[in-house]
Amino acid sequence: MSAVSSRLPVFPWDKLEPYKKTALTYPDGIVDLSVGTPVDPVPALIQEALVAAADSPGYPTVWGTKELRDALTGWCERRLGAVDFAHENVLPVVGSKELVAWLPTQLGLGAGDVVAYPRLAYPTYEVGARLCGATPVVYDDPVADLDPAAVKLLWLNSPSNPTGKVLAKDELTRIVAWAREHGVLVFSDECYLELGWEADPVSVLHPDVCGGSYEGIVAVHSLSKRSNLAGYRAAFIAGDAAVLGELLQIRKHGGMMTAAPVQAATVAALGDDAHVAEQRERYAARRAALRAALEAHGFRIEHSEASLYLWATRDEPCWDTVAYLAEKGILVAPGDFYGEAGERFVRVAFTATDERVEAAVKRLG
Repeated sequence: MSAVSSRLPVFPWDKLEPYKKTALTYPDGIVDLSVGTPVDPVPALIQEALVAAADSPGYPTVWGTKELRDALTGWCERRLGAVDFAHENVLPVVGSKELVAWLPTQLGLGAGDVVAYPRLAYPTYEVGARLCGATPVVYDDPVADLDPAAVKLLWLNSPSNPTGKVLAKDELTRIVAWAREHGVLVFSDECYLELGWEADPVSVLHPDVCGGSYEGIVAVHSLSKRSNLAGYRAAFIAGDAAVLGELLQIRKHGGMMTAAPVQAATVAALGDDAHVAEQRERYAARRAALRAALEAHGFRIEHSEASLYLWATRDEPCWDTVAYLAEKGILVAPGDFYGEAGERFVRVAFTATDERVEAAVKRLG
């Protein structure tokens, strides 16, 4: 049997374990700002929807209930500015990481095909390419850097993980037009779109970007961050009906079904904006406190205008910074997890509790 894992890089988070052990020895305990996992409660109305749907003995459908598809299309129109959205334009998925990792395989890509993604990026874009035997290629500007004849899948990520950088509307418009001209399929990872701080992120589904047509473009969205639902694996994709229709047929055969109670919880989550605003306020306060403490301590923050992270540097190798902060009981992610261009940065998540953020601020002071 061929070891598929041999195609993949070492799982990055395993490299952080020795530094985590160091941080755990700090007298007041660790402040974990590395992974960026939500720590605040799941909003009550979402929990209630999940519980109400707990008696679900039958198989759910891959495409989801009508109520779920109504919620997805309605949210895309209300929040992203999409127009004339139909059920054929949406598809629930079992967490956005699953989608990113297996999308190239489901699209039938393989040897000789190029999957392109930003030079600083979520590692799973590369993993997805390697799983199917395609060639992963990084870019700074896809229009200038890539040979469109070879590119079969172009990943955009705005707001960016890890940098928090936001692509402006005219930049998105330029890239989408180029991709369409050359027949390149665009998937835009917009999972942090509701977490803009110093910028207002725009979706590729906005008519100013796509011209009211969804041909060749798909947006990826997650409820993990906006609604504290990382444990629910609730996400969806939206856009080109032909692409989604093909993926729906494949996923029916593959059994990739969002659990029925999670579908009900998603309907509740997308129908309520109040909990999103409340969570944003929590993150805004934590972000402000950590940013001020890091800058006062000698760090420089770049980009970081959106998302749940601060992209920080002390102008030294990232692992030196990781080790330095671990001695203070603070665990952060090394920038080279996200590409060689991040080798002098660390990614600092502000997803810890208020108490742990306050502890980090004191230690940095």
